[in-house]
Amino acid sequence: MTPQEKQAMSADRLSEEVWEDESPAAVRGQAPSAPQTPRQHIPIGLSTAGTRTERDSMGEVQVPADRYWGAQTQRALEHFAIGRERMPIELIHAYALVKYAAVLTNADLGSMPSWKARAIGTACLEVSSGDLDDHFPLGVFQTGSGTHTNVNLNEVIANRASQLLGGGVGTGSLVHPSDDVNMSQSTNDTFVTAMHVAAIMVLHDVTLPSLSHLRSELEAKATAWATVRKPGRTHLMDATTLTVGQEWSGYAAALDAARRHVIGSVHDLYEVALGGTAVGTGLNAPPGFAERATEVLARVTGRPFRTATNPFSAQSTVDALVRSHAALKATAATLFKIANDLRWLGSGPRHGIGELVIPENEAGSSIMPGKVNPTQAEATLMACLQVMGNDTVVTMAGAEGNFELNAFRPVVANNYLHSATILGNASLRLSTFLVHDVELAEDLVEGGTGLDGVTFTTALAAEVGYDRAARIARSATRHHRDVVEEATRDGIPESVITSVLEQVG
Repeated sequence: MTPQEKQAMSADRLSEEVWEDESPAAVRGQAPSAPQTPRQHIPIGLSTAGTRTERDSMGEVQVPADRYWGAQTQRALEHFAIGRERMPIELIHAYALVKYAAVLTNADLGSMPSWKARAIGTACLEVSSGDLDDHFPLGVFQTGSGTHTNVNLNEVIANRASQLLGGGVGTGSLVHPSDDVNMSQSTNDTFVTAMHVAAIMVLHDVTLPSLSHLRSELEAKATAWATVRKPGRTHLMDATTLTVGQEWSGYAAALDAARRHVIGSVHDLYEVALGGTAVGTGLNAPPGFAERATEVLARVTGRPFRTATNPFSAQSTVDALVRSHAALKATAATLFKIANDLRWLGSGPRHGIGELVIPENEAGSSIMPGKVNPTQAEATLMACLQVMGNDTVVTMAGAEGNFELNAFRPVVANNYLHSATILGNASLRLSTFLVHDVELAEDLVEGGTGLDGVTFTTALAAEVGYDRAARIARSATRHHRDVVEEATRDGIPESVITSVLEQVG
């Protein structure tokens, strides 16, 4: 049996057992009147109105009575009221899974009684599933390690676990936020682990599937329009002809390459710092905790997380996220080019390029009836610009990894998850509401481009030389004459003209 299988079996046994072996009263040295088991069906919520008095090492604090958080969260809520950006809920959900892996490992290693571990684990899963989202009010701009968010989770999980055990919340809780929920952990190893878990979850659930969907839609159009000829454009000016299918195959290939770059950046995100505690040494964590907790994390998430090769690098930097975000930025650049091309190609319909017919998704103007605008492309362009701006923040924050800790983690987490989410959302909307339903203009489909002067003179240059072909092209443009007529006027033999026409036809 592999160590992973052994750990999985142990965790499964823990999740199935009944908490009859040790009750809170027994742990305190009292004989319980009856075996105490978890009250697993206690609904989430605190119905008390007003405030309650919470105490921590710094004294008393008044906390809203209907909230599961405690004194330290309340202090942070008051001291760091900066802006309206709350810590991304995806990070909270991921962090709860990190806590879940830790508590299962603590119980398996004998560091925590199973009745308490089961209650904490249940509360962790409630948090990860989104059932307690309203109890995580803290903003992004807080302590650079993310300590306040870790404490917020510890307090909420502790109070909910105590409630599940039939106890009270706050000072009288049966579960301690630091001694129990935070056992064998530090913010310094768990927060950055949660950052990696959240990043992986958003990439696989939102970003990558959306990019794949858009690529498929682009490929479908490339196939459908494989034989439709159109003028090429370089430097915004006429160039030689190609087919619409060739042009769109370029879009699909560029996006596919960008997507592969994002996938390649994921490899380093699977290395996590869990178990390194304060500075990477693993102080206060039992032997084997890091490896076993990471195995559990991999099992509960279904992703191949592994213990960091070097815990000191894993905790003192956020380099893996910086590199991965660079891939998101590069993808934004590719997506920007595609969306920008689509809106220009659809410009008009009478006085623009007008090659594409944009789907009529909504009214384009509050004053001009019947106007259709490339709104999906515009929204995508703005999302791409935001990702590019986010990358500057992530890069600069990543450079600030002073000594044993990067103290800019919350803003890295916020910007990374924001970028991954809006890049995925924009790609999906662009593919669904523009690319899928966009059509070619009738004249492009029915008549093609006919003879293109640039294509003709380019091919002609191979027969008569660049300078003479250029003279013919400029003269035709200046006198508004057809290039074939101009070539004849210049004395080009009919046999040469016929050969060139057959070549470009």
